[in-house]
Amino acid sequence: MPRRSLLAERQRTRLFDLLTDAVSLLKHYTLADDDIEHVRERRRPENQLGFALQLCAFRFPGRLLKAGEVIPEDVSRFITAQLGLKPDDLLPYAVREETRREHLVVLRRIYGYRMFKGKHVRRMKSWLAEQTEAAGSGEDLVQGFVEECRRRLVILPAMSTIKRLCADALVAAERRIDARIAARLDGRMRTRLDSLLSESADGHTSRFIWLRQF
Repeated sequence: MPRRSLLAERQRTRLFDLLTDAVSLLKHYTLADDDIEHVRERRRPENQLGFALQLCAFRFPGRLLKAGEVIPEDVSRFITAQLGLKPDDLLPYAVREETRREHLVVLRRIYGYRMFKGKHVRRMKSWLAEQTEAAGSGEDLVQGFVEECRRRLVILPAMSTIKRLCADALVAAERRIDARIAARLDGRMRTRLDSLLSESADGHTSRFIWLRQF
């Protein structure tokens, strides 16, 4: 099935990148006292910082940090200042992949975040089916999907997965709309519409295609 382009790069960045402006840092990345207590349970500075960064990434934009991901300096400085650490403390983080997995398990247990799999995939597909026809554009649908995942504390899947799910939902919605329209056509209207496909406007182009050019 052909895929449609749902997001420009600028739009993708706005939805999925860590935020760096002062207002967003305060809103999304300020650690509460209990957050800091959970962070302090990690022994090494690099693991404390890595744990805190992943928690903040869960809160916004709502995704997993990628291995080796470069953290914006404004974000790392804002979080390290709250923890009394240095941005360089992050460099040794998660040399052991097991450390990252352990942190993911702990963060999900403490804060209730859910992986995008199983019943959560089915529920988000149902949400898409309900919302697609009312979406003003593919971009609106993707943004709504992302915001709904955040609201449900469902960790965002890969961008390619979101685009595929939204594109499939749009195609299914178009087919439902087509079917509803076709069901309302009487025999005379069907015959007239069929003639637009079979009659030629200029000897080469069907009248239907010719009309679409306008």
